[in-house]
Amino acid sequence: MGISILGRVVTTTVPRLRKSIAARPPGLKAEREMWEAGREVVAGMDEVGRGAWAGPITVGAVVAPRNRRVYKVRDSKLLKPSEREALFDRIVGWCAAWAVGHASAAECDRLGMSDAQRLAARRALSGLGVPVDGVLVDGRWDFVGHRSTRRIVGGDRTSLSIAAASVLAKVTRDRMMINESSCFPAYNFEDNKGYPCPVHRAALHAVGPSAIHRRSWVFMEGLVWTGVPRYRRPDSQGVLPFEDSPSRAHLFPPPARAGPTNNVGGRPL
Repeated sequence: MGISILGRVVTTTVPRLRKSIAARPPGLKAEREMWEAGREVVAGMDEVGRGAWAGPITVGAVVAPRNRRVYKVRDSKLLKPSEREALFDRIVGWCAAWAVGHASAAECDRLGMSDAQRLAARRALSGLGVPVDGVLVDGRWDFVGHRSTRRIVGGDRTSLSIAAASVLAKVTRDRMMINESSCFPAYNFEDNKGYPCPVHRAALHAVGPSAIHRRSWVFMEGLVWTGVPRYRRPDSQGVLPFEDSPSRAHLFPPPARAGPTNNVGGRPL
């Protein structure tokens, strides 16, 4: 059984998990502790795309129900693309609420990665459509800023709602980058999803960055530039953010492209 996504048939039957990841599935221990503490609505949240050279940074949010379980969900990094795709609809059908928020490459340049991740997290929380009493995040950093946030190192492997959020975020972002590959074929986004790899690096050196590359990053130094101005965040003196002078910058404005939008329940906000 399968569905067609961007011209590709993707299986919707979740395959048997490999032995290496079948043991110790994520559970609801952290969620139950919050429920017992009076937090009625608890969202697990995780991000993808922070280390990419192109595309958005994306944060998923999932509210787990108390009376239902979903099986074979693992941290998205442990799953094959086909396994993540097969789990997507299963997770959406299981959870009480879900949303995916994005901060575009341009917002990553303008705000810096940490603030861009916070922005994507706020968009994901807002997209849930329900007030959240508690938040579980993977790692040591609270990128959400909710009044009741619990940080869990390795949370994407122990908390079911965080693991589910990681899968929804990863699949949504991957689909976006596959779609972008038709607009920017040189970079092989359909395979690398905007992350570093030899083919991606070679394309950057050959043709320069696209409109969805993060142009303020250090790796951009020394690349060929073909009209997309290098972005630098303005300093306290108000220096122009683009490296090009005003007389040159107006000749090569960045292509007008709409930034990524939130997806809530599969619907654009």
